[in-house]
Amino acid sequence: MYLKLFWDFFRVSCFTFGGAYGAIPLIRDMVLRNGWLTEAHLSDMIAVSESTPGPIMVNLATYIGSHQAGFLGSLIATTAVVLPAYLVIMLVMGILKNAIDHPGVQAVLWGLKPCVTGIVLATGLTMVIRNCLPGLQITGWQDILVTLVLAGIMALWQLLRKKKLSPIALICLAGILGIAVYGW
Repeated sequence: MYLKLFWDFFRVSCFTFGGAYGAIPLIRDMVLRNGWLTEAHLSDMIAVSESTPGPIMVNLATYIGSHQAGFLGSLIATTAVVLPAYLVIMLVMGILKNAIDHPGVQAVLWGLKPCVTGIVLATGLTMVIRNCLPGLQITGWQDILVTLVLAGIMALWQLLRKKKLSPIALICLAGILGIAVYGW
């Protein structure tokens, strides 16, 4: 189990572009394929990972590792998810720091940006569809209501205040709405 946790999270981390939001589809596929969590449980853990301090991917790895193999499992999964980024950063800083201004490197980075944007957008849309649309594993009208109210608050805030709503305020509002809509 420990080797499987390490290898799966190491692979996810190696092939993730765009940060945690780009990793969520890979983590989802891995977790469901291995039967480690249900879709609903994973959605809950994504929400918790999003609203707690620290990187989402690390929080998810820690939780899933702990869920599967206790403290040592969480340590192994967390190490596996952090290790590729650490190694890449060390490589970039040690060897490639002068190549960042090269036109070829810049072209690759410009090519990756739309791809990452698409992955993040697809992840968000998938989560909304799976949690809010009829016939696709919705838990009720409450999901749609909370999503629409939060989207409306964000849009109004942007329109009236001419700046984005703080993620902390949004998380607090989502929690208050959750209590109001789903009950304590």
